[in-house]
Amino acid sequence: MNEIHQQISRLSASLFDQVKGFREHLHQHPELSYQEFQTADFVEQELRKIGIQEIQRLADTGIVAIIRSEKHRSEDSCIALRADLDALPIMEANEVPYKSKNEGIMHACGHDVHTSILLGTARILFELRNELPQAVKLIFQPGEEKNPGGASLLIEQGVLQQPKVDRIFALHVFPELDSGMLGFREGLYMASCDEIHLTIHGKGGHAARPHDCVDPIYIGANLITQLHQFVGRNNNPETPCVLAFGHFEGLGATNVIPDQVHIKGTFRTMNETWREEALKGIEEQAHALVRSMGGKLDLNISRGYPFLENDPDLTRQLRNQLSALFGADHCVDLPIRLTSEDFSFYAQEIPACFFRLGVRNESKGIVHGVHHPRFDIDPGALQTGMEAMSLAAFCTSKT
Repeated sequence: MNEIHQQISRLSASLFDQVKGFREHLHQHPELSYQEFQTADFVEQELRKIGIQEIQRLADTGIVAIIRSEKHRSEDSCIALRADLDALPIMEANEVPYKSKNEGIMHACGHDVHTSILLGTARILFELRNELPQAVKLIFQPGEEKNPGGASLLIEQGVLQQPKVDRIFALHVFPELDSGMLGFREGLYMASCDEIHLTIHGKGGHAARPHDCVDPIYIGANLITQLHQFVGRNNNPETPCVLAFGHFEGLGATNVIPDQVHIKGTFRTMNETWREEALKGIEEQAHALVRSMGGKLDLNISRGYPFLENDPDLTRQLRNQLSALFGADHCVDLPIRLTSEDFSFYAQEIPACFFRLGVRNESKGIVHGVHHPRFDIDPGALQTGMEAMSLAAFCTSKT
């Protein structure tokens, strides 16, 4: 494997400038979830330049390509590497030459980084295709940032079949880690994610005459407190879980009680049984409380992604390989976190490994987290990412 390490490192270094150019181009031209048409065209064009012939579109803006040599032609299984394509509705605050040209849209979660790294990885693996132990399926996936999650759509359209995917890898930028570092967690890593949308209908009127009204703001305040109590007192403390509300809108005034209030929140956990019980309880509690206070409730729960669980053996194997390449001190343990990722849909189907790529560089002022209008990366992380994803293609057997 040392020879493979050397070849991957050499090729990654030679491709760095090109991949940096990919990233800057994609960063300038971000597209929202399920609207990544120009991004998909760019990816397909670059894959064809490499010489990859097996390319197809799925879910309109998804690109799936296969790299294999003659020795893999008769095989009916492969390994998969995934990147995501979509950007976020955020106004970029960075003043850089590659600043977003699409006003109000920004690659603030690093998907431009993931896509560029996978394009570089494609070039490396195509050159090393005769050394690959298995064919490699490259998945450039739309819609990671928005329900129902592009991963679920691609799975429905057969992305894990023909050839059958045995195992799958993905990386994600991680501003909490310095550039050049990699983070891993075996087993449970990220939470499920469901959206809760509530509209409370009351009866508006003059704030000086609340007895003539059904105050939806008062009902909403009680509802949030009640739901927090319900979750807090019914969840097993050993199960990671969070209920949070980030939107409360009641368009009244100092002397006006509005007719309705809109509330939006999120529920996250790492236990599917509790997830079902909690969502059912939230619905029952909400309807009962609003009704008891004289209001009416419209409630919609948008089911999101399941929890993400990394295959322990696969994760350990990749970490061991990357420790040999970069040094054990460059590979660190990660704690569980209650953010979510639609890569979890793949992990529900096959052995999967989702790991983190450090992109932080304090000396350059690159310190902001994902989803921040000043998010950026240290460019050196692109080479680390290419090497890591390329080596993942050689992780095909359990330790």
